[in-house]
Amino acid sequence: MSLLSDLVNLNLSETTEKVIAEYIWIGGSGMDIRSKARTLPGPVTDPAKLPKWNYDGSSTGQAPGDDSEVILHPQAIFRDPFRRGNNILVMCDAYTPAGEPISTNKRYNAAKVFSHPDVVAEEPWYGIEQEYTLLQKDVKWPMGWPRGGYPGPQGPYYCGVGADKAFGRDIVDSHYKACLFAGINISGVNGEVMPGQWEFQVGPVAGISAGDELWVARYILERITEIAGVTLTFDPKPIEGDWNGAGAHTNYSTKSMRTDGGYEVIKKAIEKLGLKHKEHIAAYGEGNDRRLTGKHETADIKNFLWGVANRGASVRVGRETERNGKGYFEDRRPASNMDPYVVTSMIAETTILWHP
Repeated sequence: MSLLSDLVNLNLSETTEKVIAEYIWIGGSGMDIRSKARTLPGPVTDPAKLPKWNYDGSSTGQAPGDDSEVILHPQAIFRDPFRRGNNILVMCDAYTPAGEPISTNKRYNAAKVFSHPDVVAEEPWYGIEQEYTLLQKDVKWPMGWPRGGYPGPQGPYYCGVGADKAFGRDIVDSHYKACLFAGINISGVNGEVMPGQWEFQVGPVAGISAGDELWVARYILERITEIAGVTLTFDPKPIEGDWNGAGAHTNYSTKSMRTDGGYEVIKKAIEKLGLKHKEHIAAYGEGNDRRLTGKHETADIKNFLWGVANRGASVRVGRETERNGKGYFEDRRPASNMDPYVVTSMIAETTILWHP
């Protein structure tokens, strides 16, 4: 095993200029992250200089078997925390050989929204709070829970410390440092209300990069749990009953919101979000109805309401924003399994481009 570890950790830069690029994309379910590696002749820092690649879309639910080729377009580069050195992770989106985005390519439409002149002028920033649950691999039951049984009720686990309160901290800290190494703007981590559940935050990040960075952070977490022999789930309600669900609260601001008088802009934006509540809910993650019940720090899925410092609201405004008269707000509706390309671009489109 020590030889295997030595080989895994080989520093290639001492013997070759060649680097390994791990191409990452999203599969047909919209949540299955896929990747494969290729050798490049030397270091690359600009995704436009990376070669396009292809994969078998019939094996990912994205193409028929008789015409299965799907083309990967490199979009963003990150340092590889697993291979290290000059090796890279490459976030890609997917197209037909004719150059058309495939139906599961949500990045394409998001990029169109974020390149609109009105959106560019507003410089939208995002901070996404990604909640997730760690499961025991063989029984698909949360880490730290008795097999087939339940722990004590919620209360001591949120941001808790101790062997009877925090389960999986080595995974969480490994992920935190790996994201920082990769160049992701991860801004923090914490234990969540349900035992075995954790959260990391990505942001503030501008525009399309918020989606790129969250997806790569998810990929890194999947890889780390793979190494640890733990199953990762982004299910918005992994355990039924009196347990908190898992969301992806999305904090948002524009240039107008961050300047003096921004609070009035925020209130108008929230009003727009309320008018399109049904459309947003439909795009905010599968199974979200099991989470947005009006209990466990959520608003009921059927009703839109907002408030200052209200964690039972659809949209929450912080006390600091209210006091300063400018800042940001938090959309608490997105589920943990939401697509960040969809959610971030939809919020921008509704609040900036849509004029009811």
